[in-house]
Amino acid sequence: MNQLSDLLVDRLRAGADLRLAERATSVPTWWPKDAPDSKKSAAARLEEIGAELGEYQERLFAAAQGGAEDSVLLILQGMDTSGKGGIVRHVVGFFDPQGVAHHAFKAPTAQERAHNFLWRVEKQLPGHGMVGVFDRSHYEDVLIHRVQKLSSEEVIESRFPRILDFERRLAGDGVRVVKVMLHISRDEQYQRLSERLERPDKHWKYAPDDIVDRLLWDEYQAVYQDVLSRTDHQAGGWYVVPADHKWLARLCVAELLLHTLKDIDPQWPVTTLDIEAEKRRLEATR
Repeated sequence: MNQLSDLLVDRLRAGADLRLAERATSVPTWWPKDAPDSKKSAAARLEEIGAELGEYQERLFAAAQGGAEDSVLLILQGMDTSGKGGIVRHVVGFFDPQGVAHHAFKAPTAQERAHNFLWRVEKQLPGHGMVGVFDRSHYEDVLIHRVQKLSSEEVIESRFPRILDFERRLAGDGVRVVKVMLHISRDEQYQRLSERLERPDKHWKYAPDDIVDRLLWDEYQAVYQDVLSRTDHQAGGWYVVPADHKWLARLCVAELLLHTLKDIDPQWPVTTLDIEAEKRRLEATR
């Protein structure tokens, strides 16, 4: 595996002793001198990674046709404007769409609220050979619910062990869960929200509720600190990705996905066909 991927897996991991306020939102001090350090150099590296990501995803998809049960689930969480949509477009976009299952979780519908909080998540899980992407996830049911007091503390606390059990079960079913918190600074969020108000082509992205959440910034950071440290485990590791520079966040997520796919190392399925016989049959159609 390449050295940058290995370093990111180690340095970006949340861990039980996480201090979110001490994690970089921009280029971290430990960033290697020979690693991409600008939008231009990161774009070049992304193109290299993209070719590898595409090949490994095709192998993952093909291996499932031969009976392999591996899949990948990328979970993207972060404050508004942290770049979740950009990750989907610029990183997941390297994958063949037929092998991707993407879902953006919005406020639950009346039907979804009538079930337990994991019900709607279970319905969107990737099948064998697929790369699943969750733009927000079941973590909204502890993050937003605690900050905005949408559920009682007793109910919220009861969800933590259920989430851990759920993700361990996924691992047992061959799903590699990669959880990314896009860590943006309050100042950078201000700049991105300002841009949405200044540019007519971005007005559609702006929502008045973004200001409501921004006023609760400190509360959200405290809850993220708690949630990430309590739910980082071997079967579902959290990675705190610096998100003030879009190029940096996209590069980090691409490297994490590449590391995961290489670790799975999916193999092309061995055919049971008589290839020479099929060649003769095809030749006979000329």
